[in-house]
This record gives sequence, C-alpha cells and structure tokens, in this order.
Amino acid sequence: MARAAASKAPGADDGSGIMTEVEIRRIKLWQGRIETEVEIAGSGPPLVYLHGPWGLAPDRAFVAQLAQGHRVFAPKFPGTTPGDPNAAHALDGWHDLVTYSGELFDTLALSAPALAGHSFGALLAAEIAAAAPRAVDRLVLIDPVGLWRDDHPVQNWMLLSDTARKAALFADPDGAASRRFFTVPDDPAARVETLSQMIWAQACTGKFVWPIADRGLSRRMHRIAAPALIVWGAADRIVAPVYAQEFAKRIAGAQTALIADAGHLPHLEQEGRVLAAVARFLGQPASRPAKAD
Repeated sequence: MARAAASKAPGADDGSGIMTEVEIRRIKLWQGRIETEVEIAGSGPPLVYLHGPWGLAPDRAFVAQLAQGHRVFAPKFPGTTPGDPNAAHALDGWHDLVTYSGELFDTLALSAPALAGHSFGALLAAEIAAAAPRAVDRLVLIDPVGLWRDDHPVQNWMLLSDTARKAALFADPDGAASRRFFTVPDDPAARVETLSQMIWAQACTGKFVWPIADRGLSRRMHRIAAPALIVWGAADRIVAPVYAQEFAKRIAGAQTALIADAGHLPHLEQEGRVLAAVARFLGQPASRPAKAD
C-alpha cells in the first residue's frame, strides 16, 4: 500500500520574480521499496511533468511557469529522491517503470492529467500514454529520446566531454541558459552534492535507455490516443530535429513546434517560446485523433 507525507517548501522563484509555493509530498510506492518526492505547485487543470536525465532541479523554473495555469505534479525519478538513492534498483525494466508510473498516478488521484516530459522524461511520458491511452488527456513531448535512425544516431550525453556536451545541449554553448545549467556552487560541500546528484540522476535514468536509446517504443506508439504536441530545439545535437517528424508520423494528429535558437533543452534556452507553444496547445478545444490501426 502506498503511503504519503506532505510538507511545504519555501516559495520558489521561477527566474522572473514570480514566487511559487511548492508542496513537497513524499510517497512510498512499489510495496514500500521506492520513496518518491513529488513537488506540487499551482492551481488549475492537473499536469504531470516528467524531468529529463539531469534530475528535476534544472527544470524548476520551467515547472514554476507551467504552474501559473495548472496544478503541476513534478515527481522525481526513482533513485533521485534524497534519502533513497537505491530506489532505481527496485525497477528492472520498462514494464516495471510504466507500471510504477501508473501506481504513482493512482496514489496522487490523477485519473487523466495532461502529461509533459523532456528528453528521457518525454520518452517515459510517451510510454505511459501508449500503455494506458485513457490515462492521459494531452501529451507534450520536448525533445524525446526513444526512436533510432542509423543515419542520425542519438548521442549518449553521458559519454561526451564537457566541451562537447555544452555544444550538444545548447545552441549557444556560452549563453545564459548554458551557464545556469552548468554552474555549480562555490562552497566545496555544496559543489560535490550538486555534481553527485546530477551524475546519479543520469545513472538512474540511463539504466533504462542506454546503450542504444531504442526500447521498442515505435511498436507501441500507435496506441497513443491523447492529442500530442512535439516540441524540438532546431539546433538539438543530441537527438537530431529530424526525429520530430519521426515522432509526429507515429502519433495520430500530432502537432510539432520547432524552436529556433535552441538545442536539446529548448525549455531552458528559449523558455518563452516553448511556454507559448505549450499554452496554445493545452488551450485548444479537446478533440482526440482517430486511433491508428
């Protein structure tokens, strides 16, 4: 049986001066073997946000903006919740991970929320929408991994040098978004903690996606029934922008938004453009596309 405990966190500044009150809820799942921290903020229609391979911390400003119009639930991936680093070992593969996600939705009393994710989190969002089509109202995928083309191989961000990683993740490797993403505290202890959390988050998610970022999603995507928006950074050098159409053609009625001057993290590098595209999509009248054969 799942158990939950809640606390209030100090208001979080989303980077624009807006203070967002965040509730932190700790939930015991998977027969008590996984403790998951969920950050909850905002009011309005429910939206679940699944972070990318670097953990939730880099995405908090973006999540705070989403919370201006939605009740946003941002769970931390198993293993990245403080105090339970070994939780990722409780899940053996994709079937476990998707089933665990369903248990999380049930515990949060979310019957059919909008679901958004970035990179690895977007892959997981697509898998959830394919496994349980009625469990997702709308789907937003931001530069997802999960498909493979031999002529455009997906880059393993874990193996890139620091210099190559910056150029792969950001259209402007020396720009403000890149500096914020890679900046670590000056205090030695805080610096070690920040770096270790980011590395461990990559290890926890990497277990499910590498050495090749294709776990058969293409065989299941036809089941996605939720209206879908695929957002892509035009200068993404991790997952080439050609994959936007690869995803779109496999999800009936999917829309695409190509974000100029952005790499693999367009929601950080061009936050305003991504938020505008997401807001337009989520504000459209609800209509589900015809299910593919």
